[in-house]
Amino acid sequence: QVQLVESGGGLVQPGGSLRLSCAASGFIFSIYPMRWYRQPPGKDRELVATITSTGRLTTYVDSVKGRFTISRDNNKNTVYLQMNSLKPEDTAVYYCNTVSGKNDYWGQGTQVTVPS
Repeated sequence: QVQLVESGGGLVQPGGSLRLSCAASGFIFSIYPMRWYRQPPGKDRELVATITSTGRLTTYVDSVKGRFTISRDNNKNTVYLQMNSLKPEDTAVYYCNTVSGKNDYWGQGTQVTVPS
């Protein structure tokens, strides 16, 4: 079955960096676009970044442009989110996601906390 397992979250001071990883299994990772979402406390989940199956094209929400980088390693079935210059407003649970047909797959999430 499809599994997405995020890791790499934690507590980091403003201006710091973290790299999130999402290990995928149970599907042909290399042919699917991948996404990172986040859900801040008390708010709706929002799309943060996307990457095409080959990794050639990426998109970002305006609030993270220039600070976050999404990438993938199709040999390792893993998608990454490098987060630099972190701000308190980046505090959220971060999820990776992919869609296959009518199925929408999510990991369990990893908490990122940037104190103010």
